Amino acid sequence: MSLANVMKMIEENGVKFVDYRFTDIHGKQQHVTYPAHAIDEDTLEAGCMFDGSSMAGWKGINASDMILMPDTESAQMDPFSEEPTLILVCDVIEPDTMQGYSRDPRSIAKRAEAFLASTGLADKAFLGPENEFFIFEDVRWGADMSGCFVKVDSEEAHWNAERVYEDGNMGHRPRVKGGYFPVPPVDSLHDIRQAMCLVLEEMGIKVEVHHHEVATAGQCEIGVAFNTLVKKADEVQTLKYVIHNVAHTYGKTATFMPKPIVGDNGSGMHVHISLSKDGKNLFSGDGYAGLSESALYFIGGLIKHTHALNAFTNPSTNSYKRLVPHFEAPVKLAYSARNRSAAIRIPFVTNPKARRVEVRYPDSTANPYLAFAALLMAGLDGIQNKIHPGEAASKNLYDLPPEEEKNIPEVAFSLEQALMALDTDREFLKKGDVFSDEFIDAYIELKMADVQRLRMTTHPVEFDMYYSL
Repeated sequence: MSLANVMKMIEENGVKFVDYRFTDIHGKQQHVTYPAHAIDEDTLEAGCMFDGSSMAGWKGINASDMILMPDTESAQMDPFSEEPTLILVCDVIEPDTMQGYSRDPRSIAKRAEAFLASTGLADKAFLGPENEFFIFEDVRWGADMSGCFVKVDSEEAHWNAERVYEDGNMGHRPRVKGGYFPVPPVDSLHDIRQAMCLVLEEMGIKVEVHHHEVATAGQCEIGVAFNTLVKKADEVQTLKYVIHNVAHTYGKTATFMPKPIVGDNGSGMHVHISLSKDGKNLFSGDGYAGLSESALYFIGGLIKHTHALNAFTNPSTNSYKRLVPHFEAPVKLAYSARNRSAAIRIPFVTNPKARRVEVRYPDSTANPYLAFAALLMAGLDGIQNKIHPGEAASKNLYDLPPEEEKNIPEVAFSLEQALMALDTDREFLKKGDVFSDEFIDAYIELKMADVQRLRMTTHPVEFDMYYSL
C-alpha cells in the first residue's frame, strides 16, 4: 500500500486517530496515537520520534531518540476503538543510520528473511503457529512480604461442579483433560470464539478452524492460515490483541500463559514451518514421511540448537511448568510422522505442496518475531552444515523403557538453562548480522531478571512441603 493509499484510507473511513504500534523485547505490543490531522504523506515517510530508553532492554537515556517507521502495508482499522482509528505497525529505526535497530524484534525478523534470501537456499519461509489460550471469568494474584497466592476461576471449570450459583449450576462442563472437544453446552465458549473469528477476518486474517482444547476451565484454540515470517509475526500480535479484547468485551479475561492452572494441559504454540523457492515447497521429497533431504537437515539444525532456541521459543519461567517429562509434554527431541509425543512432528498431508515440519515445544509467551527468526536460523544452519537428525521415532515417547528413554535428549528444563545455552550457542544466530552479540547479551540480562525474581520468591507449595519439618 502506497503512502497515498494510506491517506485515502484515512479519508474514506473517517479516521480520527492513527495508532503507531511496535513490539518490545518481551513480545508485548506498545503504541502511540496521533490525531489524523497530524498525519500526512511526509510524516508517514519520515516516521515519528520516541523515547527508546523507556523500553526495557533498549536504549540508555544518553542516546534514547528512536524513530517509529510505519509499514504502510500493515494499515488496518482498529475494531475496538470507540473513535475511527487506523493501526500502522512500525519498525524501530536508528536515527544515525536509518537502519533497523539491532534490538528491535521486527527488524531482526526482517534481517532473518533477508539472510534466507541471501543464502540462495530458499526465497521464502512460511510459518503457521497454533496459539492456544485460556479464557477465565476471574483471575487474582499477589506476591509481597506477607505472602503470595494465585486464584483463577471459570464457570466451566471442573472444580466448580459443586459450586452454588445464584441462577443455578449449569452442570455441563469439560472434565480435567476432557475439553477436546464436546459440543455446547459443555463447550461454553463456542460463541465467544465465533466472535473472535469474525473480528480476525475483519482484520484480514484468514481463520481456518476454532475449537475447545483439552483442558478444563476454558482452554481454546483458533487456527489461522500460514504466512511469511514477518507477516506471520505481525498476525500473531494481531491475533493476541483480538483475543484479549473480545474476551474483555464479554466480561472475561484471556491469557496465553503456558501453564496458568495446575494439573491439566498447558497451552503451547506449535509452529509449522516450510521453505519455498520459486514457488516450490523445498520440504517435499521422497524421504521419510515424504520429506526432502533439506527438510531432514532443517530438523537436524532445530534439534542441535533446541536449548538455545528455548530461550526465545519458551522465554518465561512459566514455560517450563508445561515442559515437564512424563506429563504428555513435547520434551523429547525426536522427530516423527504424525506422532504427537515427539517434539518435532511431520503432519500427514494429502498434498505434497503442504509438506511441513511442526515444532511442538514453543509457547505463546514467545516474542513471535524473535522465535520465528531463531527457528529459521537454526534450521538453515542444519541445511548449510548437513546436520542429519538421525532415525525417526516411531514409538510413544511418553512410555519408553528407562534404558531407551535416557538416549533421547530433551528440551531445556528451565529458563536459566536455556539462557545459559543461548550464551554459549549463539554463532548460528549471528550469521548475516541477524542477531548481534549486543542484543543477545541484553536479552539474557533481561530474562535473567525474571529467573532471579522467581528464585527469590517463596512459593506456597514450599509451605506444604517444608513448614512442619
